Amino acid sequence: MKTTALTAQTRATALDALEASTTTGHELDILVIGGGVTGAGVALDAVTRGLKVGIVEAQDWAGGTSSRSSKLVHGGLRYLQMLDFHLVREALTERDLLLTELAPHLVRPVSFLYPLEHRMWERAFVGSGIALYDLLASINGRRRALPLHSHVTRRGLEELFPDLKHEAAIGAVRYWDATVDDARLVTTIVRTAAEYGAAAASRTQVIGMSTTEGGTVTGATVEDLETGRRFEVRARQVITATGVWTEETETLAGTDGGLRVLASKGIHIVVPRDRIAGDTGLILQTEKSVLFVIPWSRYWVIGTTDTPWKMQLQHPVATAADIDYLLDHANTVLARPISRKDIIGTWAGLRPLLQPGTKEGTSSAKVSREHTVAAPTPGLTVIAGGKLTTYRVMAKDAVDFALGGRAHSLPSITHTIPLAGAEGLKVLQRQSPTVARRYGWTQARLDHLLHRYGSLLRELTESVDAEPGLGEPLKGAPAYLRAEIAYAVTHEGALHLDDVLMYRTRLNYEQTDRGLGAIDEIADIMTPLLGWDGETRTREITAYRERAEAEAAAELKPDDESAEQVRLKAAEISPVHRLPA
Repeated sequence: MKTTALTAQTRATALDALEASTTTGHELDILVIGGGVTGAGVALDAVTRGLKVGIVEAQDWAGGTSSRSSKLVHGGLRYLQMLDFHLVREALTERDLLLTELAPHLVRPVSFLYPLEHRMWERAFVGSGIALYDLLASINGRRRALPLHSHVTRRGLEELFPDLKHEAAIGAVRYWDATVDDARLVTTIVRTAAEYGAAAASRTQVIGMSTTEGGTVTGATVEDLETGRRFEVRARQVITATGVWTEETETLAGTDGGLRVLASKGIHIVVPRDRIAGDTGLILQTEKSVLFVIPWSRYWVIGTTDTPWKMQLQHPVATAADIDYLLDHANTVLARPISRKDIIGTWAGLRPLLQPGTKEGTSSAKVSREHTVAAPTPGLTVIAGGKLTTYRVMAKDAVDFALGGRAHSLPSITHTIPLAGAEGLKVLQRQSPTVARRYGWTQARLDHLLHRYGSLLRELTESVDAEPGLGEPLKGAPAYLRAEIAYAVTHEGALHLDDVLMYRTRLNYEQTDRGLGAIDEIADIMTPLLGWDGETRTREITAYRERAEAEAAAELKPDDESAEQVRLKAAEISPVHRLPA
């Protein structure tokens, strides 16, 4: 199934539509600020209610927290310990909806082992908790999406996870959740919103908000960071979903009200799949929270940390101390300890942690323990907190809040809207052997493509039909086809090398060289598609190389302050304006 392509040209068209909103009769119903998973979800929710919608993001889509999560779609076992059954049930319902109807190509089942150290009481305690987890997933009115949990003996542990230390556990409980490529999820939501009419523009920053004398927000001033063009956008309602930038965005409205958000850094490390012998994931209790060891494609993802972040918000980095923390905790249960030399990549992200209450004069709706919607001033709705799994519920709550009484006559329908690539997926899965033979791809290669594109794979194969050389793997990154790089530009809105290496692929952390071995080949593919001249091509390569080298150097530093100093030495290919705090 085809859908609207995101391209440099559709971006330009969206910018024109946003600028035209100042003309009488053309104003937007809703302008969404923030292109992470929540903002993308808000745009899709609003446009499928029949509203006229625009969405802008200062970086690339998912350029902040939404590309740096644990990449899990889950209910949150830790909330059972807090007795927050409603929140767990809500998240499990969303998990299963994504798995079965909304994004079955992007979201995949994964099982985890919860190791047990005590034979009797712990098995009963943990087993009953995970049984409740399964029960909450079973009362959503749908057929179960995942298997029920099971108890595993020590011998079973040795079969499922040979590299678990014999003395680390006497058995385990095995349960199921799901994984997702978070950045691809966001881009797919944006594409789906664009298909239904939303005007979507990345690399477009809000630098001010328009208000009446009474303080009502009526729109925003935006800047196209690619060209420096500035213009006004008029909207009946502005909804901000800017995560750790929430307070900075609120300040643009000239109000002291709103939500309070603190940034907490979480990092992950990546090691090769063959370095740890195991067929399932692990969840481990630590003195601070939990640690996941997650099987993913050709590698393992291990994380996360939880430390306060007080530096600049755009480029959090992993430090030597962060990495050592994860290695130390993972090695408490691994029979073959891993070390720094095993790490092929890292990433660091910032969680937006809501602080209790709202600023003076702010009306709000405390929707759950996880997220809050507030109105610091008329015409402006702010949503913050939450997690990837419940993005759709957060979006619904934000649009409902912004619409007020109108929400009853325009209810959300996103629970019935499959994301781009979901429709026709089952048919293409059945046709996959034929497709693989036609293009000379292995079944593993086709599974990789179906996971990334779903039924949109037909768009990619059309490009290979037109230019057969695109069907070949990248020489410097053979996990990806040349067609995937071209598709990132022609259909997924990539404007820079950063966009491809960080978000459309995972080369920044999937290879020890952060994708530098393939950078010339990738640039060669992108250059004619984006109309780069030789100077632009060189500038793109230099900027990404500086970024990769700066991130690698930061990982050797002992603390956030020294790591940030190293990271910020790399030039920005599309600099974002720093907003007043």
